[in-house]
Amino acid sequence: MNEQPKKFKWVGTRTIRPDGVDKVTGRAMYGADLTLPGMLQGKVVRSPHAHAKIKSIDTSKAEALDGVKAVITADDMPQADPTPVAAGEAMINLRDLSDNVIARHKVLYEGQTVAAVAATTSDIADRAVALIEVEYEVLPHVIDVLAAMKDDAPVLHDDMFTGGVKPKPEVASNVANRVEFTLGDIEAGFAAADVVIEQDFTTEPVHQGYIEPHAVVADANPDGKVDIWCSSQGHFMVRTFVAGLLKIDMSKIKVTAAEIGGGFGGKTTVYLEPLAVLLSSKSGRPVRMVMSREEVFRASGPTSGAAMTIKMGATKDGKIVACDATLYMQAGAWPGSPVGPAAMTAFAPYDVDNVKVVGFDVVSNRQKVVAYRAPGAPISEYGVECVVDELASELGIDPLELRAKNAAKEGTQAAYGVKFGAIGMVETVAAAQATEHYKTPLGPNQGRGVASGFWFNIGGESCAGIRINEDGSVSLTEGSPDIGGSRASMAMMAAETLGVDYYKVKPSVVDTDATGYHFVTGGSRVTFATGMAVVKATNAAIDELRARAAKIWDVDVEGVVWEDGHAKPASSNVGDFDPMSVADLAAMANKTGGPISGHADINAKGAGPAFGTHICDVEVDPDTGHVTVLRYTAVQDVGRAIHPSYVEGQLQGGAAQGIGWALNEEYIYDENGKLENAGFLDYRVPVASDLPMIDTILIEIPNPTHPFGVRGVGEVPIIPPLAAVANAVAAATGVRFHALPMSPPAIVAKMAEKG
Repeated sequence: MNEQPKKFKWVGTRTIRPDGVDKVTGRAMYGADLTLPGMLQGKVVRSPHAHAKIKSIDTSKAEALDGVKAVITADDMPQADPTPVAAGEAMINLRDLSDNVIARHKVLYEGQTVAAVAATTSDIADRAVALIEVEYEVLPHVIDVLAAMKDDAPVLHDDMFTGGVKPKPEVASNVANRVEFTLGDIEAGFAAADVVIEQDFTTEPVHQGYIEPHAVVADANPDGKVDIWCSSQGHFMVRTFVAGLLKIDMSKIKVTAAEIGGGFGGKTTVYLEPLAVLLSSKSGRPVRMVMSREEVFRASGPTSGAAMTIKMGATKDGKIVACDATLYMQAGAWPGSPVGPAAMTAFAPYDVDNVKVVGFDVVSNRQKVVAYRAPGAPISEYGVECVVDELASELGIDPLELRAKNAAKEGTQAAYGVKFGAIGMVETVAAAQATEHYKTPLGPNQGRGVASGFWFNIGGESCAGIRINEDGSVSLTEGSPDIGGSRASMAMMAAETLGVDYYKVKPSVVDTDATGYHFVTGGSRVTFATGMAVVKATNAAIDELRARAAKIWDVDVEGVVWEDGHAKPASSNVGDFDPMSVADLAAMANKTGGPISGHADINAKGAGPAFGTHICDVEVDPDTGHVTVLRYTAVQDVGRAIHPSYVEGQLQGGAAQGIGWALNEEYIYDENGKLENAGFLDYRVPVASDLPMIDTILIEIPNPTHPFGVRGVGEVPIIPPLAAVANAVAAATGVRFHALPMSPPAIVAKMAEKG
């Protein structure tokens, strides 16, 4: 990236982040920081069973406790319509969402909410929770995805019949849906192959691991208006869901997005928000609710675990001719695993004529899954990239050379339907091959693994407003919660477009009353979609500034151009006028028409797909099975790095999370379906001492649909690490592992099994 000529003044530089000082000094307001007069503390009663009917709930003792101001059960929640409703680009079944917020007839996983209380102190709320008596009829449960598909498995939903198959099944099952993507003739492709490898793989559910737990403050006013402050990746999403679940007019709800201490897709739904509103409405006082760390693990969504079969065939010269995958993905207690994206992305890094992917969305007695960076893609790509590595070994071809030979490129037809435009898969592999890292010799018990990954990225609804202040400074308003540096990116694009100093632009993420609808911050959409809205709004402001200059000069607006932050005559024929800056025009705004602004409301299309290739070196202790990550390099086509430091951070963070996924992270259940490791002490995420410095290489293949070439960067970095680490461990040990995590006990057991 640094070898390319600099075209911009601000884009591509490493400016100081607008929210930096507040965050490092502790002044920033997070979800649990707000305190309102008379505020109550809310707590939740959770199921101790994985699957059980609720026979009765007795709240009388809790209600009689001094200091308790409200108690709610599912009877206080309106019956939700099972018909899916639109929430941005997603379709959400409100009945399923309602049942997850608070159980109505039966519980479907350990930790599900069955009641909630609000009291004057946390201690009193805890005592009230303990006084609520729930009578259950325990039912058989099922945890494993393959076990849930068996004919004799306990069925979670009597009214759920497998979708995506014909004829529609007459018997309810735990298989919610079937998806399929095909390209070419899969049988002919395998018939043409000289080498065919087929392997089974499994992965376990893993949590996003955000540091800040779910938190909300809700204030339901006597006039029916509701104010909500919460930790969320989408406050418009919160407004939509609360309005739908509680049957409140959306115009009466205002949601403010607090600063967010991590989300990674895990804060794209609601858990506490509807409960807090109900408790506030019932008590007549504001209510704060904050999950404990244990509650985060037991009651909020991880991503799926999965079982899969991957089959790939290649000719002896290394051309991949056929790819087949069957994916079985855990959805948790209600439908909605990321099996669709997993199927879409599985073979997308490669230009293959014959592809078939079939996926199954399977419910079980677990927490409802939610998104986790490139949802589904790390799982399917793990299996695919391990098989690609095995193909390379069988064919005697360098693993990066095999990827280069088959890399997707402009014009490649993807199995999920699109034909790629300008993409950088070839360039990421070439950059990885050229690194000093890839050429460095390894020592005993050490191995090197590589893997590639793909994410399609999304656009969606965004709005932006630009207001020129009286002194020529700029106020920028938008509604995408900042979880990856988007305030800085928005300000940089506005400054670049307008031609003013970056530090003259003040970006603000405003509440739902102050701007138009925004889809959630997720899917690597914000810098692309909201950035596009910002550029459009800035150009609208520029048009107004040109019109003001034309009025001052008494010329047609077509005779005024905007260059380097100034209005200038388009030619000498227009007249001999001195250029006017933003500040000059702002100072005369009251005489030329009043306030100067620009606005844009868009539904962004044309998100550019992104590719990455990672290299990982490990050392495996043959006695203990402990894996040390020695060196890691992440290469990615980032389109245009608006703020390179943020982009590098995205790559490093994704790699760190993927390494944890590969080596240690998993949900562990006992025979009763109870989660045994609901905390960071037993759920092992990587810490700084577990990781080397993660090197990054940014490849810029600009996305032609965006004014600055942006393509999303946040999803791709977590996709290759699972397979890169697995391939490195296989190289270090001589043993191929087909199940994640590759924890020390698993490695020791597998190596002993293989002698």
